[in-house]
Amino acid sequence: MSNDAPVGVTIVGSANMDIVFAVDRIPRPGETLLADSAQRFPGGKGLNQAVAAARASAPTRFIGALGRDENGAALAATMDDAGIDSTLVRRVSDPTGQAFIVVDGSGENTIIVASGANATVTDLGEGDREALALTAVLLMQLELPLAAVRSAASVTHTAGGIVILNAAPAQPVPRELLDSLDYLVVNEHEACLVGESADLEVASARLASLVSRLVVTLGSAGSVLFDDGVEVARIAAPKVTTVDTTGAGDTFCGAFAAAIAEGMDFADAARFATAAAALSVQAVGAVPSVPQRAAIDAVLTDRTEA
Repeated sequence: MSNDAPVGVTIVGSANMDIVFAVDRIPRPGETLLADSAQRFPGGKGLNQAVAAARASAPTRFIGALGRDENGAALAATMDDAGIDSTLVRRVSDPTGQAFIVVDGSGENTIIVASGANATVTDLGEGDREALALTAVLLMQLELPLAAVRSAASVTHTAGGIVILNAAPAQPVPRELLDSLDYLVVNEHEACLVGESADLEVASARLASLVSRLVVTLGSAGSVLFDDGVEVARIAAPKVTTVDTTGAGDTFCGAFAAAIAEGMDFADAARFATAAAALSVQAVGAVPSVPQRAAIDAVLTDRTEA
């Protein structure tokens, strides 16, 4: 893809090398546990979401930063393998971002991120702005400096593109950024933090009043959709055996962005994304677990026929 060609989905986000430790249970503070295994996988919210969008058949471009190191080379290869346009990815002297993930026997996890090169994306270059002005859908998270996220949202919003923010990791979101969004996607924890209430219903209602459309994901319980401040649908998730939840939310977001870029309506896009996320929790690793389009379509067909 050339830099001036229209792109279905553009991801402005992070890329990390994930180091995943498998344990029987999450350690308590001050406790040392022996892991059953340790594996390295490509990851980072931005890269996970980009791979999810690309595997869901959306033309996908990535804007972010990698270090000039072994991990950076591996993540660049991951983008190439997924068919992601990485021509706007910066290579910097800072080390490539890393995430240290502990996954227990039930698939739950805890994650610590060392931002590295991701923290250098504090502004947009001219090429970035040109690409964002041409994208149909922009998808972002909060693992990059907020200034870059706000700038990207503003450029795409002004150009008439659709702007989606996954407010993760959770932090307060400025009103200026909220005003540029077409969709806000949060899980239960993020909804409560960004919505400033420990009560999920109160937090969700507050967020729904601030953005055009809101998706609150509920893990195995599916998701709740709000349109113009009103709850409009609840999307059930398929019942599956969970192996590793790492990257499931990112798979949802990337597949959702691809579906919106394809022209699906709100509820259908959420169903598509829910099917993708359900497939992803059945395998270990963020990027390796992201499903291909055919597998997602098969889940939706099976649910329709059931």
